[in-house]
Amino acid sequence: MNGNPFSEQTLRFLRSIKRNNNREWFKARRDEYGRHVREPMTTVVERLAVDFPRFAPELVAAPKLSLYRIYRDTRFSDDKKPLKTHAAAVFPWRGLPRHEGAGLYFEVAPGWVWMGGGMYAPQPPDLLLVRQHIADTWPEVHTLVRRPAFRRHVGNVDGECLTRVPRGFPANHPAAEYLRHRQFIAGRELPAEFAHSREFYPTLLSVFRAVMPLVRFLNEPLVNSRIGEFVNS
Repeated sequence: MNGNPFSEQTLRFLRSIKRNNNREWFKARRDEYGRHVREPMTTVVERLAVDFPRFAPELVAAPKLSLYRIYRDTRFSDDKKPLKTHAAAVFPWRGLPRHEGAGLYFEVAPGWVWMGGGMYAPQPPDLLLVRQHIADTWPEVHTLVRRPAFRRHVGNVDGECLTRVPRGFPANHPAAEYLRHRQFIAGRELPAEFAHSREFYPTLLSVFRAVMPLVRFLNEPLVNSRIGEFVNS
């Protein structure tokens, strides 16, 4: 990528949303949003579509699918503010629904930049498949997250965890640390100003490369299960 599509104006606009979170304010500034937020996000997604075949061919990078809308879904929330104060993009596994399975993700917010991936909210049947995969292939997951690139760029696997090993697995299983996970999240948080630094896109690529083996591992049992359902249907 020649230069960084994000600028100081990107953060300035996102911070303005935080102070003026209403539809009328945004409607009057939609062009500014497109110029400083939507267009830079689109540029990054399109560039990732060119780079993904080299290390993440299983993932989809397409503006129409990857970019999140600016409007919040407030139907089931006590917070009725209509606008998101961050810009985000998700890169799902080809062949799985957008919010199923593991994928990559990044966001630019008024106070931070976050980049990484994993599995955020697996449905119970999928989580069981992943846990069984972890137990059956041990110590593969541990080997993946101990790789130097993973440790250097994201550190550890985070996310919500149970206090005990889930039912159906021995309490003393060597993979107990991973079996307790309800989420599998690996990423890196950086200052907001990093979004418009020269290092943004190279760092994004490095983090995505480091996390992709974990994404692939987490999706393996889900993909195999879908294939089995298709063959037996």
